[in-house]
Amino acid sequence: MKRIFLFIATNLAVMLVMSVVLSLLGVNRYLTANGLQLGTLMVFSLVVGFTGAIFSLLISKPMAKWSTGARVIDAPASSTELWLVNTVKMLAERAGIGMPEVAVYNGEPNAFATGAFKNSAMVAVSTGLLESMTKEEVEAVLGHEVAHIANGDMVTMTLIQGVVNTFVVFLARVVGYAIDKAVFRNNNDDDRPGIGYMVTVFVCEMVFGVLASLIVAWFSRQREFRADAGSATLLGSGRPMINALARLGGMEPGELPKSMAAAGISDKPGFSELFSTHPPMQQRIAALQNMK
Repeated sequence: MKRIFLFIATNLAVMLVMSVVLSLLGVNRYLTANGLQLGTLMVFSLVVGFTGAIFSLLISKPMAKWSTGARVIDAPASSTELWLVNTVKMLAERAGIGMPEVAVYNGEPNAFATGAFKNSAMVAVSTGLLESMTKEEVEAVLGHEVAHIANGDMVTMTLIQGVVNTFVVFLARVVGYAIDKAVFRNNNDDDRPGIGYMVTVFVCEMVFGVLASLIVAWFSRQREFRADAGSATLLGSGRPMINALARLGGMEPGELPKSMAAAGISDKPGFSELFSTHPPMQQRIAALQNMK
């Protein structure tokens, strides 16, 4: 339950903070000065909705290094590190993208890809994953992460998050304005929003934010199926990825920082699959087995 709460809170935090700041600056009063101005409200919602999502994307790579302690392999110090760099290079060339940075971090089995641009991304694997999987399985995981980059998944998820944030901000204020006028009968001479507006907007942002999280999680699960298929394509067979997923399904996945959980190769399931950023392992394996 705590993990689900943190997932929702992460998506809402920046949006709510910006909403409060702009309200204190009088933006809400401007939006309702002469009745609700929908055009101005939409612009306002776009700014609030996309600012946090885009900023998070732009700083995703340095934040990933800082939060996981990932060490970029500049000069391979072992045969394993050399193999990692060469494998990622081979996969990147097959995928038609620039060479990503390759990093290793200490932790339980997991891996992730991050970065705002296809040609300057990063692929990181945990020491636990390297120690518990065969080279073929690790190669399949690397193919999965390279496929995420080639598919532009980080940008896609940012745009989806920005869109749903925009609608949360927009609809919360439309509902807040309507309830303030109809229920609380706020009829100030200067038409300023009343306490009913403020409370309703806050409550609606929380409720709509939960619903928005369901949408984002659904898109994230579809993205995982696509990256699994991408790994199979890059390696010429789905068997390595099937084996990798089967092994991962029998291990406790390494926990990533909440803002990066969707980027991992696997994640711990929550109390409901609807909020999960990753499909169950058996569904992912079945999808690969059904590939033509």
